[in-house]
Amino acid sequence: MSTSIDSPTPAIGRIDPESISQRFAASAPSDIIRWAVDTFGDGLLMTSSFGAESMCLIHLLTRAKPDVRIVLVNTGYLFHQTLIFMEEMRRRYGLNVLEYHSHHDPLVYLTVHGETDPRIRRDVEGCCRDNKNEVFDRAMRELAPAAWVRGVRADQSATRSRMQVVQWNTRVNAWAISPLLNWNHRQIFEYMKYHNLPFHPLWQQGYTSIGCNPETCTRPTATDGDPRGGRWGGLDKKECGIHLDQGAGI
Repeated sequence: MSTSIDSPTPAIGRIDPESISQRFAASAPSDIIRWAVDTFGDGLLMTSSFGAESMCLIHLLTRAKPDVRIVLVNTGYLFHQTLIFMEEMRRRYGLNVLEYHSHHDPLVYLTVHGETDPRIRRDVEGCCRDNKNEVFDRAMRELAPAAWVRGVRADQSATRSRMQVVQWNTRVNAWAISPLLNWNHRQIFEYMKYHNLPFHPLWQQGYTSIGCNPETCTRPTATDGDPRGGRWGGLDKKECGIHLDQGAGI
């Protein structure tokens, strides 16, 4: 099934996502990543928000491919702690981070769209569409990966629970690979503590899922056990759209 790293990316028809996902259902993330690196080589990239537990997947992947491209979508509204953390991790671990920015000036965007209080968003979906999904789509068009490694987990939302370890993503026109899909928060935590990996600085303040800084988008997590409970609190929204074929709008 695997080819050498220097070989061309296999044709779509040569990978059966159902059988591959079944094969990896009980596999360690490192085994999934090793297959992805052997199969896709330099055609592989990952996205990272440099959020609460992001160094788990980054560490797993860079152990197998140290120069892997890591795409950060900078919306213009990330916490300043996130940007500082990203730079620290880039220097400490020699990460190959590619930072893609929104085309909008953050303050001008708020003014033009009638957002009078930068601490909240009245049009959350519009902001996700214009400042996150557009940036992500542009990055993927320019970089044209054969496969995209992402950090989604099945226990994070109903949408993610229906995902497979390996599946074709029509939006990105590439294979989407989710090595951590079947891991839970405890396994992530134990891996990070064992390897002495740093958490996002806001993690100790109760932020277990970290996106953009408006209070409508990211808050400290409540004590109800939902690690993504601080995202879009009070709204019927569970995803920014990056991990969905249709983008923002759910």
